[in-house]
Order: sequence, then structure tokens, then C-alpha cells
Amino acid sequence: MNSLRDKARSIIDEAIKAVLPEEAVKKALSGMQLPDGVVLVAIGKAAWNMASAAHEILGEHIREGIVLTKYQHSKGELKGLKIREAGHPLPDQNSVTGTAEILEMVNKLTTQDELLFLVSGGGSALFEKPLEGVSIDEIISATNQLLAKGADIVEMNTVRKHLSAVKGGRFAAHCNGAKIHTVVLSDIIGDPLDAIASGPAYPDMSTSDDALQIVSKYNLNLSKDCLKAIRLETPKSIENCETIVTGSVTELCKAAAQIARQNGFQAHILSTFIQSEAKEVGYTLAAIAREIASGKNAFSFRKPCAIILGGETLVQLKGNGKGGRNQELALAAATGIENLENVVIFSVGSDGTDGPTEAAGGMVDGQSIRRMNSARIDPLEKLNRNDSFHALEASGDLIITGPTGTNVNDLMMILCE
Repeated sequence: MNSLRDKARSIIDEAIKAVLPEEAVKKALSGMQLPDGVVLVAIGKAAWNMASAAHEILGEHIREGIVLTKYQHSKGELKGLKIREAGHPLPDQNSVTGTAEILEMVNKLTTQDELLFLVSGGGSALFEKPLEGVSIDEIISATNQLLAKGADIVEMNTVRKHLSAVKGGRFAAHCNGAKIHTVVLSDIIGDPLDAIASGPAYPDMSTSDDALQIVSKYNLNLSKDCLKAIRLETPKSIENCETIVTGSVTELCKAAAQIARQNGFQAHILSTFIQSEAKEVGYTLAAIAREIASGKNAFSFRKPCAIILGGETLVQLKGNGKGGRNQELALAAATGIENLENVVIFSVGSDGTDGPTEAAGGMVDGQSIRRMNSARIDPLEKLNRNDSFHALEASGDLIITGPTGTNVNDLMMILCE
């Protein structure tokens, strides 16, 4: 009989497989009429996989194209396409260089051309051309400040859109009226098309005033040139683009529920809109687990059960440790289920990466704290220092998947037997 941890890992792997972009892209393309000589641009952490699926279907019909993805996220050459890699979660010079190549290519397009634009999460960092007067270092600084102060992804992208020449619908203008067919793999709760990868080819719903309010809210230290750029309004209408959303955290949670049921669990999707602080969500999941384990819970959940959540939590940096939001959630949960039997809690990033670490997240049980203590690790001290990676590494509770090729937020789950 597989252990509860083995069952949890199987649910993770199979659920992520269910939302890989290949089939989703193929489904999206089946409803499109694309001409010979279509030009392809793919950006984001899932860009290579999305481009590979499009290449499989369209083949020689693609005239040229460029794929811009995160370091180590490409899986080889694709005939006729240039593969470029750049920085994430912060842009770097390769982000600017790769974007410049894309712009050079699309600047040659006319109203007689058509562009297939494949967009996935991570595009905000990977696809970047600063507005005139703004440097890439200033964009990196603004992003770092927003990350450190716990801004959510929509707030971050609102500011970044107003500092960029390709975000917030501005990329569409570079295509000279060519017809743009955008296929989006959503990594933001609620699928706001102007926020996913900062909406390069979609009308921007945010305003300069919105961006300035976020600057004020978090007391960001920005130069006069950056503040001047933010006051330039983004496009509010785009006539040459149509957009299809494919893949989301809702589909990820549904897939996890189906797989859990196949493994004999009663599955309940509690929410697909989780956006709270990682530690607090971890504590809450632990409290729910204890309630269920007591057998006298106020919920209608009965063991064996799987309680499923999706979304993207936040971390407020207070220390100089190593970790990510999923690992921090798992470490907090571990402190709340100490010595609890037949319970596993995990949180995992669907893209296979969690913060600046090689882990995708963490999976803890009632003995995780004991294992940390045996390794002379103080879990609360690690939690307070945002050093969840080293705590979970010591207890053997890291989830390592490697890059998955998709990016549809995070999956969180309580498994009780």
C-alpha cells in the first residue's frame, strides 16, 4: 500500500500533467483559421511547451518566430524558431535583448500579416523594454521593492505596465496593424487578461492613477523619470487582437479532485481564489486538518478526504533566508499539525519553481517538526527569517519536480486518512 505521502505526490504529478499547455494550445488552435506564413511569438515560463505544440500543428506554415522563456525552461531546438532565455522573477539584460529581437521581427509586419502570440505567466519579467528615460535597473528595483513589501501580482503588474514599452497593450502597437491571435495560459486568479504577463496585447484596465496609488501605498523609491513614465497612460482599446484563455488554477484543482477520488478520497474544492499571506494560510490549513482528524469537526468532511485549494499566496519578507511562498505555507502548516497522524499538507507551484529555489514547494506531516528538531533546526526561527527552504530541506519535505512547462498558480491540499 502506498503511503499517504506517496499518494499526495501522485496527485501533484498527475494534476500538473492534466494542465500542461500542449493539449490546451492544440485545442485553442483547432478553432483558429491561421494562414500560411504566420509569425509566432511565445513568452513566459511555459513558452517553449506552448510553442512546441503550435509547431507540431502548424509546422511549415510558421514563417518565423521567437520563443522567450526562463532559464532552463526550454527543451531543445524547434525548427524555424529562435529560442531565447532570460531572467525570472526579475528581468535582466537578456529580457531586454530577447524583447528587442521580437520587436525587430514584428516591426516588419503589415496589416496583411498575422501573428500567433502565446502568453504564459512569467512574461512580465521575461518580456521587457523600458519606456524612454527608464532603465532596466529601475524596473528591477521597483519589482524588488514590491516583492519585499508583499504586493500582489496585480499590483506589481500595474506598476510594471506603466514603466514598460511592451506591457499594458503597448506591444500590439509594434505590430503595425497585423492581426494578433493571442492564446493565454492563465497564472492569475480570475484570469484578468490585462494582468497576465502584464497584458502586452490586451487593453489595459488599470490607469496611471492606479499605478501612482500603489507607489504611494508601498512608499516606493522611484526616480523622477520613472514617475514621469508612470503618468503616460496605457492603451484602453486594441482593434487588431483576439484572445483565448486556456488553462487556469480552476482546471488544476478540478484535476486534483478527480485524481484524489480515483485514489479513494472524498474530494472537496474549498477555494480557487486563495490570495492571503502564506503563513496564515498554512496555519489555517493545519487548523482544518486538526478539526477533521478529531472526528468531531464542524465541516461535512469525513475521512479519507482531500481538501483542495488553489491560488497564489503572498510572503512578507522580514528575514534574509531562502524559500518561496509554497515552502513558507508548508512550514507554517507543519507547526500546526505536529504529532498529528494520517495527515499530509502540501503546497506546490504548478510551474515547478517556488521563489529563487530549486524546489516547487513543500509537503509536511505530523513528524516534520520532529525531523527538523533532530537536525537542530528551529522551525519558528526559520519561519520568522523566511528561511523555509533550509527547514524543509532538513526534514526531507521539499517537493522537487523540475520545470513542468506549465504555470497556472499553486495547488494546496490537506490529505486525511
